[in-house]
Amino acid sequence: MARNSYSIGMLLIGLAVLLLLGKLGVFHFLVSFLWPLVLLIPGLLFHFLFFNRTLPAGVLVPGGILSTYALMFFYCNIFGWGSMSYLWPGFILGVAVGLYELHLFDRSSDRGVLIGAMVLGIIAAVFFGITLLFKLGIYVIALLLVLAGVAIIFGKPKAW
Repeated sequence: MARNSYSIGMLLIGLAVLLLLGKLGVFHFLVSFLWPLVLLIPGLLFHFLFFNRTLPAGVLVPGGILSTYALMFFYCNIFGWGSMSYLWPGFILGVAVGLYELHLFDRSSDRGVLIGAMVLGIIAAVFFGITLLFKLGIYVIALLLVLAGVAIIFGKPKAW
């Protein structure tokens, strides 16, 4: 009977600690900050199971997509969700990463997988560039003007 009382007492103390941690907001902080692990863990698990030769190469596509999206979401958790206004092409890039991994590690994949990965990667890069140009356009123009000025100042004078 004493052993049973000891177990029940430990269970009650553990429950009280969990309730206090919940009331202090520890679980809310962990869940709100670490929720992208819900995507990252399966993505890394797909990679692990492929490289462990348990699953076929096709799992690299969702693995690459989930891992890329999880990294984007971690970035947004750290730097704010306003970052998504210029990170949104990462959703296209995630598919490109998954397809490129499939092409890279599957010897029997056809050339269409590589072409699809490259097309999506280029589209994502173009959209990243356009988005950054609109968000940081004045800074890019100022940088280009400074570089042009430096080139004119230190450049070799040309005879007209």
